[in-house]
Amino acid sequence: MAIEFNPSRGATLGVEWELQLIDVQSRELRQDAREVLAALPELSESPRPKLMHELMQSQIEIVTDICHTAAEAVADLRDTISRIQSVVGPRGTALACTGTHPISDWRDAVMAPMQRYNELVEEMQWLAWRIQTFGVHVHVGVRDRDKVIPIVNALAAYLPHFLALTASSPYWGGQDTGLASSRAIVFGALPTAGIPHLLADWAEFEEYMETLMRAGTIKSIKEVWWDVRPHPDFGTIEVRMFDGIPTLREVGMVTALSQCLVQQFDQQLDRGYKLPRPTAWVVRDNKWRATRYGMDAVVITDDRGTTAPLRDTLYELVRELEPVAERLGCSEELSTISEVLEHGAPYERQRAILADGGTLEDVVDAVITEFAEDRFVTRRFATSDGTVSHAGT
Repeated sequence: MAIEFNPSRGATLGVEWELQLIDVQSRELRQDAREVLAALPELSESPRPKLMHELMQSQIEIVTDICHTAAEAVADLRDTISRIQSVVGPRGTALACTGTHPISDWRDAVMAPMQRYNELVEEMQWLAWRIQTFGVHVHVGVRDRDKVIPIVNALAAYLPHFLALTASSPYWGGQDTGLASSRAIVFGALPTAGIPHLLADWAEFEEYMETLMRAGTIKSIKEVWWDVRPHPDFGTIEVRMFDGIPTLREVGMVTALSQCLVQQFDQQLDRGYKLPRPTAWVVRDNKWRATRYGMDAVVITDDRGTTAPLRDTLYELVRELEPVAERLGCSEELSTISEVLEHGAPYERQRAILADGGTLEDVVDAVITEFAEDRFVTRRFATSDGTVSHAGT
């Protein structure tokens, strides 16, 4: 089966951000997506909508136009958010984003009125009923189809980095799961979700997709929800590993990180280098480590079992990518990684509130503030080495 890839003009960007609709009084999710979309037809009904339904009525998705820099993508999202807030505010609804909502019960969710979602629910049953989760997807353009699979393989080594930086779902149904990201488990339970298959080239990708369709596993390649996947229609590689991200500045951070990595690998291929292809068991193990421990994970760095603290590898990664970020004009956005390392990833900021005597309702209030004011709200958090960091607001 031939799959046409629509090449991009360089490392262009597109960002999809899934947002929560929260009742400001109860602090629980509101099933209001239909009303919000209906109030903003200029965003939701245009030929290229910037506001869309997601699986549940408690969430909406905002989408950028094609952008060239992380700053441009951030500005695009900020404009859309401003227009949405003018509608939801008078309704007593706030916007926020975490991988899961800390206190709402997935059994209270209402499905969006979309045929493809109805089909998903019919097929997946309980697995789909409970996907009251939220994430961020970053598309990065690729100029040449034959570069896509090698870059996807190379990006698989960074799944723990992507997840730990954004992990924001320690709570599920009012309980602490003990994980940094419960969303990674809930969404990852879908049969065609999870880590990407490490394939040899585009021809093997086409053959694998044809096999899945012939077997009836999928009806379309869009039903393959890998953590990093090719998106042939857009001519991009889509990074889907990110948990729900509370602040716009952190969305800019992961946009810059994704663009820098794809661009670096693209240029290395141009120079004739063979990109690294991590071993599947290492990718799988490292994703679990980041899911469980977040920033405190100790990750495997080679197929011989060598390990290193994830925090250390993040510091090294920022230094490595600084020249690429400067050329792409996203140095400021990439530097937010250092702020997260200092002040805490979202799950750390949430847990610090409870450790300091707060409640899960206080956590909801904090993530609403983080979203509205684009700043970190936390108190203090202890790292695995016993040191305590204090994060300002």
